[in-house]
Amino acid sequence: MKAHDLSALGAGFSSEAHGSQSVFRAALQALSHPGRCVDALHDAQVPSAGHPASAALLLAMLDADCTLWLSPMLARSDAALWLHFHTGCQLVDDLAQAQFVWVAAGDAMPELKVLPQGTEAYPDQSATCVVDVLTLQAHLQGQAGWCLRGPGIQGQAQLRVEGVPADFLAQWSANHARFPRGVDVFLAAQQQLVGLPRTTAIEPTGGQSACM
Repeated sequence: MKAHDLSALGAGFSSEAHGSQSVFRAALQALSHPGRCVDALHDAQVPSAGHPASAALLLAMLDADCTLWLSPMLARSDAALWLHFHTGCQLVDDLAQAQFVWVAAGDAMPELKVLPQGTEAYPDQSATCVVDVLTLQAHLQGQAGWCLRGPGIQGQAQLRVEGVPADFLAQWSANHARFPRGVDVFLAAQQQLVGLPRTTAIEPTGGQSACM
């Protein structure tokens, strides 16, 4: 790393402890209530590439013991150096070694099945995947989208997402079926997060009716 590269990096949280705690609480709220759009409030000077909510989430969650895989757009941007500098995380090229994965909007998302899945004895050894999307919209009113059910959801939740692969729901169904193994996912808009723990079941909904 060159000195001039480091000098151009944006700062992390103004208060590392308070900033990390605030974003971590938002992440826990998102995972505890799947389908809920949660604001990721922070004051970090995030990289130019990638969504600010994703950058703040990873800034709060990563440390020197964590491995991170970045999609091509992020890997060749200031995001790689920014996260490595502020967290000490290890950047890896092999998805099989990644504890965290960050995918930029417009980059191809790796198939969930190729990410570390954990084991029956140690399901926590699976990867967490953060995916930048175009839009997130909860509380649909007759729009096509997703119906979510599972722990943390009272009855059902509805969500509309733009910017995931066309086969995402098929991938998610297989991921959900591997429980307790499987991958947890965060979907990120510019300033909001939605948590998708592997315990959540997702089905598509038509534009004329809510999920039943």
